[in-house]
Amino acid sequence: MDRIVVIGGGGHARVLISILKKIGYNIAGYTDRDDRGVILGIPYLGGDSILPEIVRGNDGCSAIIGVGKIDTSDLRLKLQKEVEVLGFSIPIIVSPKAIINEGVKLGIGTAVFDAAVINSGTETGMACILNTNCTVEHDCQIGDNVHIAPGVTISGGVAIGDNCMIGTGAIIIQSVNICANCLIGAGATVVKDLTIPGTYVGNPAEKVR
Repeated sequence: MDRIVVIGGGGHARVLISILKKIGYNIAGYTDRDDRGVILGIPYLGGDSILPEIVRGNDGCSAIIGVGKIDTSDLRLKLQKEVEVLGFSIPIIVSPKAIINEGVKLGIGTAVFDAAVINSGTETGMACILNTNCTVEHDCQIGDNVHIAPGVTISGGVAIGDNCMIGTGAIIIQSVNICANCLIGAGATVVKDLTIPGTYVGNPAEKVR
């Protein structure tokens, strides 16, 4: 398996490293603004400024964004594009404990964690996180840089725009459209289209800011 570098060293990166190990990647190390020491046996390589040196010395090396997402920021996508420009290849990471059914298309840099279920006809954009134990039903369209948090249930035919954050345990009923740059609060239930960017909470979900 190709060598890979993890960009980031926080909690999200630790989970990602665990999944990369299960897949069998040769993890060269991680980069971060702060030296967090050895993480799950994986060494600190330095700040992101060292990335050009790494890619020059490791032809064909891959990189994956290990920075998490708890808001509608496009930071993950920007980082991914910057790393790709440097010459790293960007894989799709799928836990062997996830279920990805036939006819699913995942965008580059997307990571699917343990126990996630992604059903047929669903497509995602780039740099998405489909987190632990989430369910994305058939024929969903998910934009770039979307985080589907742990325990989320997304019913069939849902469309979610770029940069959205769908909070832990949220439920989105069938055929709902959510525009770009929406944050859906933990446990919220979305029962109608959301056409204005903002933060939505409650059951049914309503815009609060």
